Amino acid sequence: MGVMRIGHAKLRVMDMNAALKHYQDVLGLKETMRDSNGDVYLKCWDEWDKYSLILTSADQAGLDHVAYKVEHEEDLEALRQRIEAYGIETRMLPEGTLPATGRMLEFKLPSGHVMRLYAYKEQVGTEVGSLNPDPWPDDVKGSAVHWLDHCLLMCELDPEKGINRVAENTQFMKTCLDFYLSEQVMVGPGNSIQAAAWLFRSTTPHDIAFVGGPTNGLHHIAFYLDDWADVLKSADVMGKNRVKIDVAPTRHGITRGTTIYFFDPSGNRNETFAGLGYLAQPDRPVTTWTEEDLGRGIFFHSGEINEAFTTVYT
Repeated sequence: MGVMRIGHAKLRVMDMNAALKHYQDVLGLKETMRDSNGDVYLKCWDEWDKYSLILTSADQAGLDHVAYKVEHEEDLEALRQRIEAYGIETRMLPEGTLPATGRMLEFKLPSGHVMRLYAYKEQVGTEVGSLNPDPWPDDVKGSAVHWLDHCLLMCELDPEKGINRVAENTQFMKTCLDFYLSEQVMVGPGNSIQAAAWLFRSTTPHDIAFVGGPTNGLHHIAFYLDDWADVLKSADVMGKNRVKIDVAPTRHGITRGTTIYFFDPSGNRNETFAGLGYLAQPDRPVTTWTEEDLGRGIFFHSGEINEAFTTVYT
């Protein structure tokens, strides 16, 4: 029962043609359809559902909503009751609100981010199929990312005003959606303030993460790659395409993943994230990072945090 994995993210972009070139040629996604509003739907080669990324034209970049797939249709009503009992309003969007997708349960996280849950999306298969498949397709472009892996949301954090949307989101995800906490950052007097949290429902270190900042927003969406060699190739692809790189290839202490951070043409931060890090299980002890070693937690090699990494987001 309940949430299985991230399903899709809908991003606002200011130049659709530039965005499509980025997500298709640099990351390797393929367009699967367009709707009457001009929104474009794309998928990665190793995904079987019809799309995992929706691009919509807007005057300002950022996240419209993030959606997670649940296992059964009846889970939607059960989760709706749980969320409303928690004190958060919901609305059930009818089938067809998004193309090729069943009804969706929509609500706002305590931080104000819009989240949707759904049980059905049309399956079109991976690029290598399900019968005697090759390990990878021949015609994939760019970094050849496998799937949309996770998102990290910036959440308002102001201890002096008693505001901590990170902790509020974390508690909501655990209580209402049965997410588990894998890692956290604790700061302040006696390490009493939860400044960041990584949570999972699958077996990866995180399916969603929250980090404190001055305002709510989108820090990044991440796409999965196999290993460190793929991360380096991804950097080469970005160099060839003059992509604005935020953080060059490195390793996280948190999650143990290898990574590159970069921006799409509208300024939405992307990540190519490689390696499963560790096997996330409900009984795994929570890993805690404290303020004095936070640099190594975020960027293990240098141990230094680029200020723009936590202050620049959409």
